[in-house]
Amino acid sequence: MENILQEIGIENYIYLSTLLFCVGIFGVLYRRNAIVMFMSIEIMLNAVNLLLVAFSTYHQDATGQVFVFFSMAVAAAEVAVGLAILVAVYRNLNNIDIDNLKNLKG
Repeated sequence: MENILQEIGIENYIYLSTLLFCVGIFGVLYRRNAIVMFMSIEIMLNAVNLLLVAFSTYHQDATGQVFVFFSMAVAAAEVAVGLAILVAVYRNLNNIDIDNLKNLKG
């Protein structure tokens, strides 16, 4: 694993993670579809996980990789709950546009 990191370099992982995080931010800020926003949040989370694994490999410490494992488990639960909420909203409103969800305020 150390040979791969030496060939590619930690800088490239940092650039890729930054690019993925920026794409995720763009998706959250400029798209109004709830599913696209969930996907963008997942892209941002995966960018952070990629960076954690790269730094963990670079420093030869498995702590970052263990943290990524638990982070992915929590993210899977978050997506399951979020999609369940979106399905419930779609059944009531027949639309999942974020602008239309502002009408649901109590």
